[in-house]
Amino acid sequence: MRVTAGGLVPPRRVLLATYISFGVAVLAGIYLIAVAGWQLLLVGAASILAGVLYTGGPRPYGYEGLGELFVFLFFGIVAVAGSFFVQVKHLDWEAFALAVPVGLLAASILVVNNLRDIETDRRAGKRTLAVRLGRSRTRSLFAAMVYISYLLAPVTWLFGPLTAWVMLPWLTLPIAAGIARQVRNRMDGASLNQALAQAGMLQLAFCTLLSAGLLLSR
Repeated sequence: MRVTAGGLVPPRRVLLATYISFGVAVLAGIYLIAVAGWQLLLVGAASILAGVLYTGGPRPYGYEGLGELFVFLFFGIVAVAGSFFVQVKHLDWEAFALAVPVGLLAASILVVNNLRDIETDRRAGKRTLAVRLGRSRTRSLFAAMVYISYLLAPVTWLFGPLTAWVMLPWLTLPIAAGIARQVRNRMDGASLNQALAQAGMLQLAFCTLLSAGLLLSR
């Protein structure tokens, strides 16, 4: 069963939620393909395949240390650049530049999750990136991914057409530093669960402010 803050969620309910989520995604994808073109069909198929093979198939890539890479690609590059393409029907380098920090923060959430589960994953034979790197290097990886996200945020202002409004995500830097310290200094499950939730909220705040900065830069 999946453990949540409110207790245990039956596996069948989790499976049902998965099917519903995929169904909604497929319906949304059909509409977007009709609006933006057949190219999104390939993107959608690749996204669904990546979601299934994360823990499914003969060799789930999530258990081979590749989970963070695929989260970065599909929750960062594909999500941001794909959203850009749907709206303007072409791709600019700025879309990819802004996708990198978004993807890094998304992948950093998985880094915390795998750091928390490092011992149980090791005993189960799951060779996640945290298992492969060990605790110390995984902690350093998390901090690097978070801070690099902030360093890359102003790239489209310094070298592109956007204005300094894209620096708005820097308002969340103190929160990010606090999470990085917690991940570095604490190893108990409760603290890492808290860091995991905070990392998710950090990405939400970062992306919300980045979106606001983009709108203000127009």
